[in-house]
Amino acid sequence: MNAQEVLGKWNSRDEKTGEIDSVVEIYEKKGELFAKIIDITDPELKNELCKKCKGSLKDKPALGLHILYKLTEKNGKWVGGYGLDPRTGNYFNVYIKLINSKKLKVRGYAGIPLFGKTVYWDRS
Repeated sequence: MNAQEVLGKWNSRDEKTGEIDSVVEIYEKKGELFAKIIDITDPELKNELCKKCKGSLKDKPALGLHILYKLTEKNGKWVGGYGLDPRTGNYFNVYIKLINSKKLKVRGYAGIPLFGKTVYWDRS
C-alpha cells in the first residue's frame, strides 16, 4: 500500500452522536505515518486542553495535538505505531487500513488487536 493513499485529511466522528467532531491530518515523515488534529468542529471545544494527558502533553491544546505516531506499512496495513486518545490521555497500540478511497479503519488496542476498538474515519 502506498502512503499517498492514506495521506491527507480525515473526519473523526463523535462515538455517541455520529457527528464529525474533528479533522485529522495524516502525514508522512521519514517513511512513517503520523496524524494530528487540525480542526475541532465544536467552537466551544476549539480551545480545549488535554487535561488527562501525561508528561509534556499535559494541558497542551487538543487542536494541533498528535494522535497517531510512527506507523509503518506491512501487508496492506500501517502498523507498529501507537496512538493517543486526548479524551482519556491514554496511549494504545494502533493500526490503520484503507477500506476504500474514502474510508479508513483505525483500530486501537492494548496488547493484541483482538481486544480493542475500531473507529472509521471518512476522507475530509
